[in-house]
Amino acid sequence: MHVATPRLELSTKPAALVLRAARLSGPLFRDDAAERTGLSISTVNRQVSALLKAGLIRERADLAPSGAIGRPRLPFEVNISEFLTLGIHIGYKVTAITTHDLLHRVVGAIQIPTPHADSPEDALTAIGVSARRFAERWTGRRVLWVGVALGGRVADGGVVDHPRLGWEGAQVGRTIAEAVGLPVSVASHVEAMAAAELVLNPDDQQSSFLYFYAREMLGIAFSVGGTVHTPTAGPPVIGHFPTGSTTLLDPNRTGRLEPAVSDTGVVEAARALGLSVTDVEDVHALARTGDVTARRLLEERAEVLGRTVGLIADIFNPDHIILGGQAFTDYAAGLPTVARAVRETSIVSKRDVRVSHSGATVQQQAAGAVSLDAIYSDPLQAITLTA
Repeated sequence: MHVATPRLELSTKPAALVLRAARLSGPLFRDDAAERTGLSISTVNRQVSALLKAGLIRERADLAPSGAIGRPRLPFEVNISEFLTLGIHIGYKVTAITTHDLLHRVVGAIQIPTPHADSPEDALTAIGVSARRFAERWTGRRVLWVGVALGGRVADGGVVDHPRLGWEGAQVGRTIAEAVGLPVSVASHVEAMAAAELVLNPDDQQSSFLYFYAREMLGIAFSVGGTVHTPTAGPPVIGHFPTGSTTLLDPNRTGRLEPAVSDTGVVEAARALGLSVTDVEDVHALARTGDVTARRLLEERAEVLGRTVGLIADIFNPDHIILGGQAFTDYAAGLPTVARAVRETSIVSKRDVRVSHSGATVQQQAAGAVSLDAIYSDPLQAITLTA
């Protein structure tokens, strides 16, 4: 069983450059690939031949110019018909399992409740069995790799400490690899989300960005020069940050960020205010239909989140900020409040604040980025490991 620590970067290996050019611009000719990658035409020819042999790209003879002679005049593209990867995002309440083609597109997806078993191994085995059964639906397609994204600290070998789930030293990589029977990469989910932004928008390699995630858990990641920074001590922890003054949020007066603005925290505050809600979607629905209390509650959440983003941005001073997670995407009416709070809090008056390209599928895209990391980083070595 092979368990990898993902690189979460835009690789500069020749095969990776050619595969990325095909993913972003294919079908394309070899001379076009040389221009886009900066590689010599002879190097491109060698990489194209190797990637064709591995089956990761395919030629499009039907698109060859009329009268063209020789294979260099055959355009090539990523082979999306034969291969898939398997993504698993383990959340506190829900686990998403997805299949992805080599363009990072979601081909299929299911959700299961995250098992709360007697041990992490039992929970992970149950998740792995569900993932294997889901992968088996895709007859005729070869699943190459599994990517697992989850909260907590991820050490080499896919060993995870996840305080929220009560896991310490959980053998995530090994257990999922044994259950599914494929190579596995394991990454912290917020760093994986930032990596998904690089996959979707590789032009960001020329700049830096701060990725801020908020839903049931909160976290940040920082990317510069096409690489998501992965601290050896684990991802930054911000759930304990002070919220500042609140009126409707945090009825237990913890003064801490995650208990106040997480989905669970918002639901607890709504109930304390007399709203009959089961989950955060109920709060959103009430706000959209004109409930003043629900609107004020979500506005205060947006205000607190915006203040926190502004303060953290002043520490990292990124070229731009990306907001991810359903705390932002599921209630778009709160985004102007977030932007205003960032502007009023930050010492930089005109921060470039964007919403994640992934939108409401951010967890799926994160798991997909981890599942494709080995292939995108070193495609020829990855295909050898899956043989």
